[in-house]
Amino acid sequence: MTSAVHLPSREQLIYWLHEASEIEHHLMCCYLYAAFSLKWDDPHWSEAQREAVKRWRATIMSVVFEEMTHLALVGNLANALGSTPHVNRPALPVDAGPYPAGFVIRLAAFSAETIEHFKFLERSSNQAQSDGAGFEPTRQYRRAIPESRLSPGPRDYATVGELYEVLAHSLEACVAAQGESAVFIGDPALQIDASLAPLPGMVAVTDLDSARRAITTIVTQGEGAGSEEIDSHFSRFSRIADELAALTAADPSFAPAWPAATNPVMNAPVHSASERVYISEPRIARWLDIGNAMYTTSLRCLLQGFATRERRAKATWLTASFSLMRALVPVGQGLAARPAGDDANGPHAGLTFTPLRALTRLPESDAARFVAERMGQLRQRAIELPVHPVDGERCEMWPGVIDLLAAQQAALLELAGIESATPQQATPVNVPAPSPTPAAPAESKIETAKGRDVTVIFEGRRCIHSRHCVLDAPSVFKANTPGEWIYPDTVSTEALIAVAHSCPSGAIRYERHDGAAEEAAPAVNQLRIRENGPYALHAPLTLAGNNDGFRATLCRCGQSNNKPWCDGTHATAGFVASGEPKSSSVDPLAVRDGPLEVAPQKNGPLHVRGNLEICAGTGRTVARVTEAKLCRCGQSKNKPFCDLSHLAAGFVADGA
Repeated sequence: MTSAVHLPSREQLIYWLHEASEIEHHLMCCYLYAAFSLKWDDPHWSEAQREAVKRWRATIMSVVFEEMTHLALVGNLANALGSTPHVNRPALPVDAGPYPAGFVIRLAAFSAETIEHFKFLERSSNQAQSDGAGFEPTRQYRRAIPESRLSPGPRDYATVGELYEVLAHSLEACVAAQGESAVFIGDPALQIDASLAPLPGMVAVTDLDSARRAITTIVTQGEGAGSEEIDSHFSRFSRIADELAALTAADPSFAPAWPAATNPVMNAPVHSASERVYISEPRIARWLDIGNAMYTTSLRCLLQGFATRERRAKATWLTASFSLMRALVPVGQGLAARPAGDDANGPHAGLTFTPLRALTRLPESDAARFVAERMGQLRQRAIELPVHPVDGERCEMWPGVIDLLAAQQAALLELAGIESATPQQATPVNVPAPSPTPAAPAESKIETAKGRDVTVIFEGRRCIHSRHCVLDAPSVFKANTPGEWIYPDTVSTEALIAVAHSCPSGAIRYERHDGAAEEAAPAVNQLRIRENGPYALHAPLTLAGNNDGFRATLCRCGQSNNKPWCDGTHATAGFVASGEPKSSSVDPLAVRDGPLEVAPQKNGPLHVRGNLEICAGTGRTVARVTEAKLCRCGQSKNKPFCDLSHLAAGFVADGA
């Protein structure tokens, strides 16, 4: 990039992006720490207090996911400019100086002061907001470099939004002076899009327009978007602050969080007078160790995902990264629930998010083998760690973490071309028997009724009672009749087949024995989003590796007792979700039919691969995709697409 007066060099743009990446990364850690510190339950809470804490946890975690989006978008911007994403950062806490004037970033438990601090960090440039008590900077510092200096450096700004405003204007100036092709020189194959990272607002960056969209998403969601944006980070934290103040005024004894340490550290501080809290209790230190190892391995997987061009490999790396973040949740919550040292009345522990000294891309030829080895070490340590639950803790989550680590190790070994042995079954010692879970629905009997030309096949467990059968062919389907209840020969063959085709769940199928053609795949693979209800699929389906016919209704409320299929629970649960989401990608597909694979992810979304048109209930096109991750926990803020809300919701479901 050639130099010009007031035109930043490529090095300067990358410098600002690296700084933005560090800020987003630090904020994500701080918000996670506060969410982890919230108690699961307390016998002294009222129902209103209990519901508030549950809501606050979900709100903060939704902000965390958007900070993950911001970190990934900044990585896309760096890749687009020909650089690489930056996931390194200084260790916490960070005092004023490295970042915007007056910014102090530290790990602290959820409290009124912490929430005020979060509001201060997320305020817009026109928002008057003082910092939370105890977060004041220890010194005043102003950052400035001469405009003519060749070496890149910082500039001062009051809010993070101002940094993104400078970035946007600088990119526009560079494109105006040199053209898009000279500015956006990065390989588009390195980009991460929404199909690879199910994060709210995720877009690939390949030109000025997509760069503007990425920056606008960051600013609108959080930094630079104040109270005028009803769902900005600032507004969400403001609502928490107001609700906390009201509940505390009504009951001054209300304690929503454990007394997690401010600025915990994994290693003994150099200075004895340090304000940091050393996690010295041996058993707790072992949990902190595995938590930090999971965290840094997740970052390594994220970096490899950014650096890999082949989509299957990118998906494997990113899935591993997000899975480790999910595994981190019970560790972070468990640390906050326990004392940091021998003093039971002292501060509690907390995840320190201790970074590696340097985190760089691994050679592609050895990376999967390298990280698979680490996954195996994490899994072995997870097996060895004892679990002694505290009030409200769900210790049954820990075996799920062990399974998750085994699955990700196997996926990375497969990527490396190494055949992995079947993981040895093992159970962590001292894990109490998990709480009883609802029994899985009994395997439903498949009923058949043979007629003159057609045999009707009915599978009860798939039925969602859409009632096309009993309304359109009441002489055939005599519901609530003891014994035999299906009479195929009371209507014409074509009328009977039309009724079967109208069954959205696939509960009614048929076999012809009159020589005519069987049911055919649709010309266009479709998914229709039912208002306050399930997904209705019409395509040649492979579901969880099994042939599932051409029609299925799959749960999206997260509460079916027959997952992944819908069982009607959304109606009794009061599930509310629009069947008319706004349209996103509507670019035509080169091919509109063909096989469609639906793979439910363990405790996660429906991973769809194949040509698919996603439609609103009215038929309007919402998106056309060849791969997507669809929410099935019912919590996503970006329905129908997954935004990782299942992590905060503690969603549990079988899957790969």
